[in-house]
Amino acid sequence: MMHFPASPVSPLPSALPPGCAIDLLTRYGSPLYVYDGDRLRHTIHHITSAFSYPQTHFHFASVTNGNLALLQLFHSQGWGLHANTPGDIYLGLQAGFSPHQIVYSGSNLSRSDMAQILTWGIRSLNLDSVAQVEMFVAAINRQSPPSLPPFRLGLRLNHPPLTGDSRIGVRPEEFAIAHEIAQQAGLAIAGLHFYRGTGTNATKAFIRAIDEVIAIAQTLPDWTYLDFGGGFGYPYHHAGVAFAWPEFGQHLSDRLRQLNRPLDLVIEPGRAAIAGCGVLLCQVVSVKWQDGRQIVGIDTTVANLSVPSVHGGYREIVAIGARQTAADSQETVSTDVCGNTTYSRDYLGRNCQLPPLQLGDILAILDVGAYGYAMSSHFLHRPRPAEVLLENGHDRLIRQREDYSVLLTNQLNFNPLHLGD
Repeated sequence: MMHFPASPVSPLPSALPPGCAIDLLTRYGSPLYVYDGDRLRHTIHHITSAFSYPQTHFHFASVTNGNLALLQLFHSQGWGLHANTPGDIYLGLQAGFSPHQIVYSGSNLSRSDMAQILTWGIRSLNLDSVAQVEMFVAAINRQSPPSLPPFRLGLRLNHPPLTGDSRIGVRPEEFAIAHEIAQQAGLAIAGLHFYRGTGTNATKAFIRAIDEVIAIAQTLPDWTYLDFGGGFGYPYHHAGVAFAWPEFGQHLSDRLRQLNRPLDLVIEPGRAAIAGCGVLLCQVVSVKWQDGRQIVGIDTTVANLSVPSVHGGYREIVAIGARQTAADSQETVSTDVCGNTTYSRDYLGRNCQLPPLQLGDILAILDVGAYGYAMSSHFLHRPRPAEVLLENGHDRLIRQREDYSVLLTNQLNFNPLHLGD
């Protein structure tokens, strides 16, 4: 059984004081995703300013959050988009990114996928196998009329000492084969994409990898760009270690200057940029006590958060409203926070230290900006919440709440019942 300790004293985003949370739930309903746009801008600036290397380009990894309003916020700050799938590309184009602002760095495209992203005009791709390079060449040869627009083609690196036991990427010993395939088609393998791992805050580990990644990249005859990818972590434990962007940015910037050759640097933050701006508000619908432990039922479910086994289970949980503003000496008790399904693992928090709660009290689950709504599902047939964006003291709805009709979407050959008629 996983444990998810939480703290009742963790600060809420400054844009979400208790009165605001109550007002939002009154107007938009519960549960509710709330994003702090001002905090997101601050984080974007913090990451961007960490790199003094002039040819640095930032691309948001939209796998973590695909809401168009948030993608447009990144676009307004001068960032591009990092796409893992054709769906990421589609959302990016809808959000206003031009094809040349989108970098595809995914895995296992089908022929139809490859044709689709080329039709959309994507020209920067980091491919993860020799077979994908071959498929790419075949796809551009099938274009009618034949054309070879300026592509920027790279390889995702698979090097166990740096990337671990990964299924994704091309081994250095395969570079020559990929280079020959591209060269015969009049193309160049110009870039190397490095992805160290998912969600790590170990800054030193990223820094230690710099020299070896550069050494491997230099074996590419046509090397002109380094995509240092993502995998940058976020400190869900607020008292824990955070990724040190200024330290990493300065090391990488200094090292690239030493090469004394024209190179582009691409950085693709995802959760590191957006996790902290998101909060999931919910209400208490049940309270019971078992052997001195408070068992709290809420009106949301673990299906509205990332899969714990994949992207971590810990999220701080805060009780807000009148209880949040009480004296610091207020009593807290060991609390399990449970979702509104019968799934035996539907715990949003375990062993939380929270005050005694009552029906209607509000809880805030913090740091859900990444892999929150993006990984939510209709598991056990619950519609998904709405999303709201806070900016400059104002709020606006950026995704409507689903109702039960969404469960019928795309189903065929049934006779719908008109409930309530």
